[in-house]
Amino acid sequence: MVARIKIGSSLNRAFFYNENKQKEGVAECIMAQNYPADLERLSEHQRLNVLQKVASLNPNIKVNSVHISLNFDPSEQPSVEQLKEIASIYMDQIGFGQQPYLVYQHHDAGHPHIHLLTTKVGLDGKGINTHNIGKTRSETVRKAIEIQFGLVKAEDMKPKDYSLKPAYVQQVHYGKTESRKAIATVLNEVLKNYKYTSLPELNVVLHQYNVHADRGTEQSRTFKNNGLFYRIQDDKGLPVGVPIKASSFAEKPTLKYLEEHFKINETTRLPFKGKLKNAIDLFFLRSAKPSIPALIKALDKEGIHTVLRQSESGQLYGITYVDHRNKCVFNGSALGKEYSAKAIQEQCNVAPISTLNIPSKSIQNQSGSGTDTTGNKEQSNPISEQPRQPSDSLLDILMQTEYGVNYVPYQLSGKKKKRKRKGKSQ
Repeated sequence: MVARIKIGSSLNRAFFYNENKQKEGVAECIMAQNYPADLERLSEHQRLNVLQKVASLNPNIKVNSVHISLNFDPSEQPSVEQLKEIASIYMDQIGFGQQPYLVYQHHDAGHPHIHLLTTKVGLDGKGINTHNIGKTRSETVRKAIEIQFGLVKAEDMKPKDYSLKPAYVQQVHYGKTESRKAIATVLNEVLKNYKYTSLPELNVVLHQYNVHADRGTEQSRTFKNNGLFYRIQDDKGLPVGVPIKASSFAEKPTLKYLEEHFKINETTRLPFKGKLKNAIDLFFLRSAKPSIPALIKALDKEGIHTVLRQSESGQLYGITYVDHRNKCVFNGSALGKEYSAKAIQEQCNVAPISTLNIPSKSIQNQSGSGTDTTGNKEQSNPISEQPRQPSDSLLDILMQTEYGVNYVPYQLSGKKKKRKRKGKSQ
């Protein structure tokens, strides 16, 4: 059994993540512990209201959400009663046994798992200490439960697939599901898990789900008012349906909301920067004749996917690395000059990208103009991207997403250096 604990600042987001799964028919609430009424008599509003009231006992505790998932080996099929018992023992032993909490059984993955939701504000208004809870309490309890119920030990479980599920697997298709609900489900999954520092970096992940975050053109009212809307893309990466304002979603994932996360993620992703650089360095140390296709393949095996950006003339000018294991997105230049598109080209095959053995969907051709959230102009239209089709290859999906610009080679700048003329003294 594998336990994953997430301490957050939004009870609503964690709650509606599970409730939306239930409405989609891929989850069910199986337990409401320490609630004033039986689960069958509780409405959605009442389930959330109890948690919110307890959290309100100490408004100074901003990070008050505790969202835990207990994951079992695919070979195991624990009954609902066993899941309830496991949840009860686990919560009691990690110090949340007296708290009101909800237990959801999910059926949206290849392995059995449950989600537990509560608040770290105690009934006495004091905060429950969650510092290093994974190592100090959860690990001991997890191992004891494995022995008690004869579960497969976490150390013996198969490694987790770190990739995100493609959009078409999640059924985020215009007309098949209610657009607002489909987009909200994707946002709940991506915004809280990935560390991104700009709108283009966020879209690297969102595009896998056929969702796009857009500010509009520089001349639009939305852009001038710092607005943001989300929309669904079709399988070719083209916008379909009506865009939905960010402020209309329950969690309000507006531009202001994202910019706050940009700042936080600048710091939280730093511990994983070295690991990504080491993976790239190791490739060049082992490769006698390095090439861009070989680099993409090697990093892909490490759970790192690469997004290339090229001009219409075939020049590579941008590269983005998506580390799915650590849920981080880095533009090449953010790692250092030696990891930028220019440096990678110099170390690899310098032939035009179009002549290399790379799938066409792995290349992002750029045209038009766009602007990111910092006001830096880009050479791409956020809505206009290369067509892509559903594929079993996550790499094919990833390569159509990023459009941010960090480095533009001199050849693409279109500017000529003026030569100074030495005038004769009069």
